[in-house]
Amino acid sequence: MKVTPRFNRRTGAVWASLMVAALWGIDQGIKHYVEATMHLGQRITVIDGVLWWHYILNPGAAFSMGSSVTWVFTLAMVVAVAVCIYCLYRARAIWWVLSLSLLMGGVLGNLTDRLFRPPGFAVGHVVDYISVQHFAIFNFADMCICVSMGCIVVLVMLGVHLDGTVETSTREKVDHD
Repeated sequence: MKVTPRFNRRTGAVWASLMVAALWGIDQGIKHYVEATMHLGQRITVIDGVLWWHYILNPGAAFSMGSSVTWVFTLAMVVAVAVCIYCLYRARAIWWVLSLSLLMGGVLGNLTDRLFRPPGFAVGHVVDYISVQHFAIFNFADMCICVSMGCIVVLVMLGVHLDGTVETSTREKVDHD
């Protein structure tokens, strides 16, 4: 088995904590800035025909789906945070620590909105503000979640375990015998 670059438990925890706090802070800071400088529904062109700042409140999940069951997304986010904490506790591989921290920072950003924004606790609407033509309106936390999931898929496909060991394929074992 190969081994990827790894953290010890303490170093991994420090890096994860710093990264999660920074990502959460960036997300919440941008959302507060958008709320303070734009009015609901306002759209500002960034790149004509491609990208806009568009301030909306999203009661649902991706593409505003499930807006009548917002509490389900809140519960799913709480579970996701718990899973991230569990996996981060076990993770030693640098790429796993970074990917899980990115995921947790994004989930906590949107969970904060669900818990503390109107219309009420656990059913709050998420502040979205990045609009891409023919796509969706999303936010920084959503970007963190999507990028982290892409990284996690790559890590799984490469056979990198949380502890930093790398699964060698059956084909490699046969070729080396």
